[in-house]
Parts: sequence; C-alpha cells; structure tokens
Amino acid sequence: MENNLRLHILALPRFTKRLVVMLVDALLAVMSVWIAFYLRVGEFLSLFTQSAEHFPPSAVIGAVCLSIPIFMAMGLYRTVFRYSGGSALIAVGQACAFYSLVYITIFTAIGISGVPRTVGIIQPLILFILIAGSRVSARLWLGGLYDEQLKQNKVKRSLIYGAGVAGRELAAALAHNVEIKIVGFLDDDKSLHGRKIRGLNVYDPNTISNISKKKNISEVMLAMPSVGRQRRNKILSKLRGANLAVRTLPSYSDLAQGRVTVNDIRELSIDDILGRDIVTPDPELMSADITDKVVLITGAGGSIGGELCKQIIKQKPSKLLLFEQSEFALYSILGSLETALQENISDASCALVPILGSVTDKGLLETTFKEYQPQTIYHAAAYKHVPLVESNPLVGIQNNVFGTLLCAEAAIDAGVKKFVLISTDKAVRPTNVMGASKRIAEMILQALAEEQVTTTFAMVRFGNVLDSSGSVVPLFREQIKAGGPVTVTHKDVTRYFMTISEAAQLVIQAGAMTQTISSKKSAPLYLLDMGSPIKIYDLAKRMIELSGLSLISDSIADGDIEINFIGLRSGEKLYEELLIGDSVMSTSHPKVKVANEVFLSWGTLRGHLEQLETSVVNSDLDLLHAILVALVSGYQPKSN
Repeated sequence: MENNLRLHILALPRFTKRLVVMLVDALLAVMSVWIAFYLRVGEFLSLFTQSAEHFPPSAVIGAVCLSIPIFMAMGLYRTVFRYSGGSALIAVGQACAFYSLVYITIFTAIGISGVPRTVGIIQPLILFILIAGSRVSARLWLGGLYDEQLKQNKVKRSLIYGAGVAGRELAAALAHNVEIKIVGFLDDDKSLHGRKIRGLNVYDPNTISNISKKKNISEVMLAMPSVGRQRRNKILSKLRGANLAVRTLPSYSDLAQGRVTVNDIRELSIDDILGRDIVTPDPELMSADITDKVVLITGAGGSIGGELCKQIIKQKPSKLLLFEQSEFALYSILGSLETALQENISDASCALVPILGSVTDKGLLETTFKEYQPQTIYHAAAYKHVPLVESNPLVGIQNNVFGTLLCAEAAIDAGVKKFVLISTDKAVRPTNVMGASKRIAEMILQALAEEQVTTTFAMVRFGNVLDSSGSVVPLFREQIKAGGPVTVTHKDVTRYFMTISEAAQLVIQAGAMTQTISSKKSAPLYLLDMGSPIKIYDLAKRMIELSGLSLISDSIADGDIEINFIGLRSGEKLYEELLIGDSVMSTSHPKVKVANEVFLSWGTLRGHLEQLETSVVNSDLDLLHAILVALVSGYQPKSN
C-alpha cells in the first residue's frame, strides 16, 4: 500500500508535483510563524485573530506572500525531488537567506504593528529548518524509487532497424547494457511483423512515428551492414521525420565479418547524411605513382595533405617526405602515420621524413628535392580560408602563387616525374583573392608544362571537403551538441561536397591517369565529380533531424534547435562552379573528368608574375588587385 502511494506520487505530472510542494511550503511558512510567536510570547496564539497586543495574521500573510515567490524565482521548484543531501541544503539555504533579508527588513527593521520585532528574526530560521527537514524526509520516504526512476529516464530506449543476423547479434550484445534498452526491431520484411525475435517485437517501419511515441523511443540503430546506398537513403529519409537520433553499424567489410559488438555502433558518417555513392578506388591507379617510389607532400599536416599521407602509406612508397611549415601539424601527422605503420607491419618499410619549412623558401625546396630525389609530388600547401586570405591578400598570394611557382621550378630542376596540384572550385570566376590565387597556380603549371619535358604536371579541382579544417560539418556538430543555434550564412547558399577520404583517393587516381593523356601538351586539369550541389541550410536540417532533434520554425515553435542566418562573408559566393569554359571530357574513371581551359603562355604569364611579385614586395594592394583582374577571368576585387 505504502509503496503504491510512493509510485503514485512519483507518477504525478511535473506541474502537479510543483503545486503540491508549493502548498506544503506555504503551510510550513504558516507553521513557522505560529512557532515564532510561541517562542516570543510563551503561548500558542490563534494565527487568524487579533489579541490585545498581537496581530499574527499580518506575519502569516507576509511569510506566505514573500516566501513562495522568492523560492520560485530562485529555482526551488524546477526539480522537486532532485533536491536532496548537501546540494538541497545549499539551495534551500540560499533561498531562505534571501527571504530572511526581506522578512527581517519588513518586520524587524521597519516594524509592523502587532508583530514583535524578534518574530522577524526567529521565523526565517524556523522556516529554513522546516523546509530543509521536509526535503530530507521526502527523500528518505521515497527511498530508492526516485533514484531508480532517474536511472530509467537516462536509459536510451532504442529500436534496431534490421532483424537479420547483424541486428540479432547487436540485440544480444546490448542485452545487459545499462545505458541502452532495446525495445524491439524494425524490419521491411512484412512476414516478420508481429513476430518476436529474442523476446522482442518486430514492428513495421512505416509505423515508426506511432511506435516511437507509444514506447518513448529516443534512437534507432541501423543494423544493415550489407544494404545498398539507395535503400539506406530511403530509410534515413523516413527516420528524419520521426525526431529520433540515428546510429549505425559499419559495412560488413569494416566489421571484417566478425561478431557484432557494442563498440561497432557509431554515429552516422557524413556519407550517410549526404547519401553519396562512393566508387571503389582503382588499385592500379592508386599504386601507379606511389608504390616503391619516393613521394613528397607539401602541406602534409593540413586536412587534405594529411589524408593524402594516410592513403599514400597504404600503397607502400619507399619513402614519404612530409613537407609542412607548422611544427605542431607536422608533429601530429608524423605521429599518426607512425602509429598506422606500427599497426600494419607490412607497411613498416616506408621511411617517413619530416621536413619543417615553407614552400616559399626556395633554398629549402631545392636542397630537399635534390637530396631526396622525389619521383611524385602532391602540392597541397595553400592558405584556403576565404575570409582570412581576403583580409591578408599579400600573404595569400605569396604562399599560394609563388609557393606553387617555386615548388614547380624546383621539381623541374630536380627531375621530378609527376607533380600534382590540389586546386579548388573557388578558382572558377573567383570573387575572392584565395580563388584567384589558386587559378593563377593552375595557370603556372599549365604554362610550365609546355616549356619542358622533364616533369609531368596535373591539377585536380574539387569543391568543399567535409570534416576538413574550416568545414561546416564539425562546426554544425559542435553547435548542435551545444544546443544551438546553428549558423548558416544564407538560406540559398549551395556548395559541392565530398568526403575527405574520397577526395584524397580521387586526387591520387587522377594524377596517375595523366600518363595516359599524352596528346595534350598542357597540364591536364581534372574535375572531380562532386554530385549535385547541396544547400548548406538543407545539410544543417539533416544533421539536426538525424540527431533526434527538431528544428525551430514557424510551424514548430517549440523545436529544439534554431538556425540563424548570419550573412555571406567577405569574398563568398552563393554558388560555386567547377568549370570556367565548356570544354570537358570524360575519362576512364566515372568520378573524374578532364577540362581544357584557356591559359597564357609562359612568356606572357611570367611578365604578369613579375608585376605581381612587385606588388607583394611593395605591399601595393591596388597593383595586386589590378593584376588579378587582368590575369584571372571573372575576378573582381571587393569594394572598399
């Protein structure tokens, strides 16, 4: 009987619990006045009538009308039963201290007719004792029931999507997990609906909204490692509208056909969120310019450079030269690669050579190239953050343009066989200095390719790389984790996106294809197939919804996360392009195309570069922008 009463009280709505506790506190305030008068006059007085000398009703009204509003304002009723122990006494003590200050001021310092001044001091002390005692008594009476209820509320109630082998193994692995409670399965097989597997019901995925509300589900775990991308996209699209967090198991190849464990569960990757189809890399193209060769990567500690390093060591080069100007970035990538080599003994023969320095250091470049004789160079060193380069155009041009020129000339002098430049879609009709600098870097290689036959040059142009430094994805993840708002520059801004591993693999493959295009004198410009452009706003919405949260909007005012539009940054475009002209051809790789874009001869370009260098040396921004306008199609300097 008593236990049922406890359960009934805990099951009351939160608002009702608060009203009950407020009523109890009001009664305790009345009782504290009664006791205070007794301690002062030595007898129990009627609280609601006036005696010859005393008028208790004014003290009662003051106690109730002051204490409840003050306690509400100081948060005593936000979490009713959670206040216990030391934290409860501190919270109650702070609230009562503030109440005491007000009550003593009115009834002791100022004074009220019919209320002894000492009552103004005694009553707050008694009220604190009574309220603190009530909180402790309630907690003792409820015993461990409230703690158990808290634990249950913290446990994630989950459904497993997929009642096959992987789903059943996942259910078994989570059977005794204290943080996750598997409530049932979802499966597309209609013959399984209504059945039980491992004691758990199998539900129709089309009823997910009703099930999640009825069963208080907070997340769904995808246990379909062999499902195709198209089917996976449909499932995720369906789950996005159910306000559920989604986690997943990796593919069977990642699981290595082993038994599914709790550790295999992971957050959705950006591949899942974007729904892009990934093409398996061509082993021959991946190894052609790398296996048993000396390979050098500039900007090795950056996002793209670091991923190139990780992909390259898998192809077993004889030596990998890590050229990086940031000491910390170089230290980090070196440690990461050494760990990877130790984990895979078969790759341990690859020698790692860290080289600390800038691509603008001509002497260091020449010494490095001649000493180590690299056969393949991937030039990833660049300042790529549009607003920062816009604010520091001289440094941006020095690094992106003249760093590329010095690297290319040093490569020719050292007899390097292959030189691959990492470019960007922002080089197409750029509205910013960063994009213009990368287009000039492309033009340098195109022009130098016609002047010599020692080094084969290639350029690979692609759009935004997800999860790289400066990418919106890690920013959005942090903002969602912090409760928002998520910041987007403009509701209509669109970008091409590619995962960092896919971009690095395609760069390597595109570079290797260059030897098959012998009919072209100029350096081929490769365009990576980025798929369709995606609205940044839509990407933010998907990430919010697949985190189990809802977007605050005109139709959903009580949502979880808000998206704020902060305006386009300096030099930023609404839309990005990959091609300047119309001349583009397919290649043997479905994700790689080659473009034929107009460029200047080396004799003409060299004169412009000399002027550009003069503008950098003299810090002449007007001359710098004038040269960029003359050199780069579509470039317009920002208005001051």
